[in-house]
Amino acid sequence: MEFKHVPIMLDECINNLNINPDGVYVDATLGGAGHSSEIAKRLSSKGTLIGIDKDATAIKVSGERLAKYNCNVILVNDDYKNLLNILKDNNIEKIDGLLADLGVSSYQLDEVERGFSYSKDAPLDMRMNQNQSLTAKEVVNNYSEKELLKILYEYGEENFAKSIVRNILKAREEKPITTTGELVKIIEKSFPAKLLHKGGSVCKKTFQAIRIEVNSELENLKSVLNDMIECLKPKGRLCIITFHSLEDRLVKNCFTENSTGCICPKSFPICVCNHKPIVKLINKKPIVPSENEQKVNSRSTSSKLRVAEKI
Repeated sequence: MEFKHVPIMLDECINNLNINPDGVYVDATLGGAGHSSEIAKRLSSKGTLIGIDKDATAIKVSGERLAKYNCNVILVNDDYKNLLNILKDNNIEKIDGLLADLGVSSYQLDEVERGFSYSKDAPLDMRMNQNQSLTAKEVVNNYSEKELLKILYEYGEENFAKSIVRNILKAREEKPITTTGELVKIIEKSFPAKLLHKGGSVCKKTFQAIRIEVNSELENLKSVLNDMIECLKPKGRLCIITFHSLEDRLVKNCFTENSTGCICPKSFPICVCNHKPIVKLINKKPIVPSENEQKVNSRSTSSKLRVAEKI
């Protein structure tokens, strides 16, 4: 299968990165190089593009796709949470811009064996980095009732979490749950019949929650947001595309905190915190895909783009 990832809000991202042809740019979620190709196209021979992805296949395929461009291309098979170390290892102190598209690539969703999709029967996997040991099978079969409830409530915001977890526990007593198809049947059994065919699959939130847990998505994002800001040069741009409210909330809160001056309680007569803003918000409200893009690429529907500039 061809490794592809239809770049979400491509024009909006490229325009907001405000690319300097001689600058240094990071694509923290390289995927199939959809965004990176457009960045590289705008860089001169003095410019540098750093592509990061924990999926080795993405690194291999993107390396071939980016080879035709004149800029310096550095590809790193690692997790973007290690951004500062990656830059240090490549003798780069500051960068002119960073883009992170937090969506799962079309290739990962469509490759049946990866187990990301609830529409096809496949092994319970869901790993973005196939070298890691934790899989969806491990989560579903070995996590405690309390742990499963926490994941479904917090990461999936699933109202039927108790019913789903109860049925998972019952099913795995008889035999291990090993495929996405088995998990789908358990989830569907946990919902009232009238909701099963109302507004899409009832499996979406549970699959999202398990995927987030397997790949430590929220922990990694939370840990690296301030690092992303720290490594920017003055006027450097940070563009982040999120796909669900949990990610968007983390990005929004980080951007708000770092763009705010005094954070003393309102009851204080004078400022004692000396907190200074270090970024300015380019868009106070998130940018969303055009109606046309949402029609052409249904996976873009829930995406939001937030942009901040280093002061």
